[in-house]
Amino acid sequence: MFEQLSDRLELVFKKLRGQGTLTEENIRESMRDVRRALLEADVHVSVAKDFVKRVEEKAVGQQVLKSLSPGQQVVRVVHEVLVDLLGTTSQGVVESREIPTRILIVGLQGSGKTTFVAKLGHHLRKRKKVPVLAACDVHRPAAMDQLETLGKEAGLRVHVEKGGTDAVGIAKRALETARSIGADYLLVDTAGRLHIDEAMMEEVERIKREVRPHQVILVVDGMSGQDAVAVAQAFHDRLGVDGVVLSKMDGDARGGAALSIRAVTGRPILFMGTGERVGGLEVFHPDRLASRILGMGDILSLVEKAQEAVTVEQATKLEEKLRKSEFTFEDFLDQLNQVKKMGPLEDLIKMIPGIGNKLPAGLKVDEKQLTRVEAIIQSMTRKERAKPEIIDGSRRKRIAKGSGSSVQDVNKLLKDFLMMRQMVSRMSRMQQTAMLRGKRR
Repeated sequence: MFEQLSDRLELVFKKLRGQGTLTEENIRESMRDVRRALLEADVHVSVAKDFVKRVEEKAVGQQVLKSLSPGQQVVRVVHEVLVDLLGTTSQGVVESREIPTRILIVGLQGSGKTTFVAKLGHHLRKRKKVPVLAACDVHRPAAMDQLETLGKEAGLRVHVEKGGTDAVGIAKRALETARSIGADYLLVDTAGRLHIDEAMMEEVERIKREVRPHQVILVVDGMSGQDAVAVAQAFHDRLGVDGVVLSKMDGDARGGAALSIRAVTGRPILFMGTGERVGGLEVFHPDRLASRILGMGDILSLVEKAQEAVTVEQATKLEEKLRKSEFTFEDFLDQLNQVKKMGPLEDLIKMIPGIGNKLPAGLKVDEKQLTRVEAIIQSMTRKERAKPEIIDGSRRKRIAKGSGSSVQDVNKLLKDFLMMRQMVSRMSRMQQTAMLRGKRR
């Protein structure tokens, strides 16, 4: 996401940094390029115009023009205005004193609404909360089945009444269920349509009156660009939306909806949905997203993803094994699975400061290579995984055949693995020696 906008802005800033001195004229010329980049990213016209005006007003100030690195100062100004445009602080779901906290989820059909309900339930469960999911879309039976399937996959409780036609009644009974088990949250999935119509709005309004939600969340398709802004405005005018979720953000390189919705509607963006997995949900952090757009990386989100995938205890055990050269292929396989939990490798690499904006255009990380490595390791016996040194020629042929790879592939993996283990062990010993010398002094 935002790949197209990031690339265009990087070209603008590269040109600015190449200037020995900055003048009001070349700043204004650069801002015209920024405005064009925003419009190509499908940012609302009025938002793009206001954004450029605010940056220009700040950038032509004497502090920027007289600074030692004027190009970098302009980037800093763009970052500040971008954060302000996106909402300054992250918000997420509310938590009321009343149990359960009731969240009403609304949106058009096909926006990713039902998937988001399951993702939000998974997100809350990871934070030690107990959510109940209510399947209240009685107009699309597949929606009930979908929510039930996703709920089971995430280990969540789903209130489903197959064949039911009274959405308000289902929502009411789901609330009673949530109260009876002492659930922390009730997440109500409502019906969507292919367009906004009166019948749809009336039904959602009745559910809202019955459930009395603490928060109304609108899910919009992030790929729909400026149409998402119009949908958000229409729902807010009718229902009083408290926050917006942008789904399918991994499917669009432009991302104009994210930059437009809050500015036009005044409603904060709470989450971004990426992929179909229940774990594909990111809390919306304006400052982090602004840094990502400007190619500065997002190390905080990367650390959070790592913390979710690996516990402190696991990390400590791994460090001990590496230090003692006891790291095995079994451990390596566990690490591969942890990395996969963190999301697509391509996205993880782009979060590393100083790397994301230097990747070749259109770069695609071959995640199939990880699958091939996994297949080779799984074709080994437990003894071979624990002691790769015993893998001779005949064993290599068997492993290659069992994994559908070549003997050369097996040889390369073994060579790289043993070299990596020796290198880490050597570095660890050097570090320990340096520490002992430091203590003696």
